[in-house]
Amino acid sequence: MEGNSTAGSFAPSQQFSVADLVVVVLYFSLNIAVGIWSSCRVNRNTVSGYFLAGQDMAWWPIGASLFASSEGSGLFIGLAGTGAAGGIAVTGFEWNATYALLALAWVFVPIYISAGIVTMPEYLQRRFGGERIRVYLSGLSLLLSIFTKISTDLYSGALFVHVCLGWNLYLCTVLMLLVTGLYTIILTHFPRARYFLVRFFLAGGCSFNEIGGYPNLEEAYLRAVPSKIVPNTTCHLPRADAMHLFRDPVSGDLPWTGMTFGLSIMAAWYWCTDQVIVQRSLSAKSLSHAKAGSILASYLKMLPLFIIIMPGMISRVLYPDAVACVDPEECTRVCGAAVGCSNIAYPKLVVELMPSGLRGLMIAVMMAALMSSLTSIFNSSSTLFTMDIWRRLRPGAGEKELLLVGRVVTVVLVVLSVVWLPILQSSSGGQLYVYIQAVTSSLAPPVTAVFVLAVFWPRANEQGAFWGLMAGLALGLARMGLELAYPTPRCGVPDPRPWLLADLHYLHFAVLLCAATGAVVVGGSLLTPPPPPKQGEQRTRAPRTLHPKPPLAGDTGGTWGCALSSVGGGPGGFSHQISPGSSCGISPGGACRGSPPTTPALRDTTEPPVWARVCNVNAVVLMCINIFCYAYFA
Repeated sequence: MEGNSTAGSFAPSQQFSVADLVVVVLYFSLNIAVGIWSSCRVNRNTVSGYFLAGQDMAWWPIGASLFASSEGSGLFIGLAGTGAAGGIAVTGFEWNATYALLALAWVFVPIYISAGIVTMPEYLQRRFGGERIRVYLSGLSLLLSIFTKISTDLYSGALFVHVCLGWNLYLCTVLMLLVTGLYTIILTHFPRARYFLVRFFLAGGCSFNEIGGYPNLEEAYLRAVPSKIVPNTTCHLPRADAMHLFRDPVSGDLPWTGMTFGLSIMAAWYWCTDQVIVQRSLSAKSLSHAKAGSILASYLKMLPLFIIIMPGMISRVLYPDAVACVDPEECTRVCGAAVGCSNIAYPKLVVELMPSGLRGLMIAVMMAALMSSLTSIFNSSSTLFTMDIWRRLRPGAGEKELLLVGRVVTVVLVVLSVVWLPILQSSSGGQLYVYIQAVTSSLAPPVTAVFVLAVFWPRANEQGAFWGLMAGLALGLARMGLELAYPTPRCGVPDPRPWLLADLHYLHFAVLLCAATGAVVVGGSLLTPPPPPKQGEQRTRAPRTLHPKPPLAGDTGGTWGCALSSVGGGPGGFSHQISPGSSCGISPGGACRGSPPTTPALRDTTEPPVWARVCNVNAVVLMCINIFCYAYFA
C-alpha cells in the first residue's frame, strides 16, 4: 500500500486551491523584491555583507528577534505536538526563559561587553587562555546545529508541506532546501516576529472557536481518543494531568523537579551562551536597549501556551485519528512515523481550519519563517567555523577564502542534517520537541557549568575547564548513544531500555551532568596553578566603561577585520566589517593589517539612570506576572 512508505503519503481533506497558490506566489514575490533591494544596499561579497548587515539595534527588534529565534519552525511545531501528546506542561520550557533572559541582560551581557568579544568561544579563550576550549566549543556548536537546529527545521518545514500537499516527506525536504538556497542567496534577513504572532493568533483563534472556547478545552481533550487503538494498552488515553503545569517527579512525563532545575541549566546555556541568541543582545545600541529587548522577549514568551500549545491540544480534539494515532500501521500511513504523529498537530490545524486564501498565507508565512530561521543558523554556524576553526588552520587566509569556506561549511551542514532526518523522525516517541530537549540535555549542561564558573569564580583555570568539558562530553555522548541504541518503544511493546534511560529523566540527567562537570572543573582548577590575574579577575567583572586593552598572553583571537561593529539586521548578530579604503588582511596573530582595530559598538556598560530604573521596574513586574501564571496553572 502506498501509505506504508517510510516517508508516508497522506492527502489532506482540504486541497490546496488556486487562491492559496496566488497568495503564496505574491508573498514570495514581495520577499524577493525586498531582498533584491536590500542586496543593492549591502555588499554580500565582503565578510561584513555576507555574515551580517550593518546597523545598531534598538530594544524592540532585539526582543522580537530573540522571540522569533527561539520559536523556529522545529520548535513551534514541536511545542504544538508535545501539547497534543501530553498537555500544557511543556509550557514550562517557554516560561522558564524569563529568568534566563534577565540573567543574560543583567549579568552576562555586561561581562561579554567588558571582554570585547565577538563569539562565545572567543570569550572562553580570553577568560582561560589557550586554543583548545575555543575550538572545542565551536565544534560542539556545529554539532548542536546539526542535531537540534538545521535537521529539526528541515524536518518541520518538510512535514508542513507534506501535510498540506500530501507529497513524499523527502521530496518536500529537497523542495525546502532548494527554496531556502534561493532565499539565502537573495536575502539575508526579513523581519519575521510579527508574522509569527499573526500566524499564531489566526490559527489559535480559529481553533478555540471550533471547540466552543477555552472552557471546553479540558473536557474535550480528555475525550480525544483515536478510533483505532492497541488492545490492552492505555497509551491512546490523554493524560489525566494534561491541564497541570507541575507533574509528579517520578511518574510525570515532565517532572516538576526537572522542569525547575534541569530546565534552568539548559535555559542558561541557550539564552546566555548560545551564539545565535547572544549576538542579538550584543548588537544593541546600549545596555539599556539590551535589557529592554530581553524584557520584551520574555513577555512574548508568555504567549505560546495560548497560541501554540493549546491549539496543538485542540488539534488532537478535532483530529484524534491522525494526531493521536497509536497503531503503528495507522501512524505510518498518516505521517510516515510508526511511533506517533503528534508532530502534525499544528500543520493539520492550519490546513483543515483555514479558509482558502488565508490557508495559503499561513503556509507562505510558515515557509518564510523556516527559511529565515535556516539562514540565521547557517550564518552563525559558518561564522563560528570560519573564525574559530579555519582561521586557526590558515591564519593567513584572505577574505575570498573565508567567504568560500563559510559557504562550503553551510553545504556540509545541510548534507549531514539530511542524513540525520530518519533518526530524528523515529526518536523520542515521535515528539520533535522532546527529541530537541533530550539531545540538548546531553550536550549543553557542561557548557553551562563552565560558563557559570568562568563568570563567577576567578580561580577557575583552563586545565580545569577543559577537562570538565571533556568529562561532560563523554557522559553526554554515552547517554545519547544509549538513546540511539534503545529508542522509545512503541505502544504495547515492553520497555527494554536500561535504567539510565527508563528511570532517569533527561531533565534530571541534565542536573547530574552539570554537577559532574562543575566538580571536575573545580577539582582540576584547585589541583593546578591559578590563572593569571587578568584572566581570573578582569574577565569576570564588568567595568563601567570598556577601554581597548592589549590581548592577553596566548590570546590570538581578539579581532577579525579592521573594524568590528554590532548590527541589528543580520541573522547572526555581530558584524565583522572591513574598513573601506584599508588593505585589510588577517595576520597570524589575529590582528588586522592596514588600520588599528576598534572595539565593538556596544562597549559601554553605563546607563542613563532613568532608563536603568525603567528596566529594573519592568523586570520586577515581569517576574510577578510570570510567578502568577506559574501558580495559576501549576
